[in-house]
Amino acid sequence: MRAFRVIISGLLLGFASLQLQSQVGINTTNPLSTLDINGNLSVKTVTLTGNGSGNGGAAIPINDGVYISLVPQATDDKFQLPSPVTFPGRVYVIRNIQNSVTAQLTSTAGMFFPKNSTVGTNQVYMFEGSNRTVIVISDGLNWTFIN
Repeated sequence: MRAFRVIISGLLLGFASLQLQSQVGINTTNPLSTLDINGNLSVKTVTLTGNGSGNGGAAIPINDGVYISLVPQATDDKFQLPSPVTFPGRVYVIRNIQNSVTAQLTSTAGMFFPKNSTVGTNQVYMFEGSNRTVIVISDGLNWTFIN
């Protein structure tokens, strides 16, 4: 019985110490962060095609991928991010790959705030020369966008 207690105590101590060692390294033996990558990183890319209904139509949901290529079929085709409340810390890189058609970026909740601004908006228009490519980051309430 005493040996059983010693084994159980050792296992519990071992599991408790695992939380102290919660750093993962890829191609490194001494990770310095929760995830430490010594090499290149690739992320999932997705192409979303608009529905051609423009501003008055339904939005195409953005719910997969990290690098998103938008292909609007009509001016102001809508593409909708998920709620920033549901996905705090989520990051997307979004690019309108059409040269002459504007894409409208919306969200199911929250607002969009340009970097270094306290003035938000409900949508971001993406077109040649303005916001063609944006990085959006959820702060848990809203989206911050950087272009």
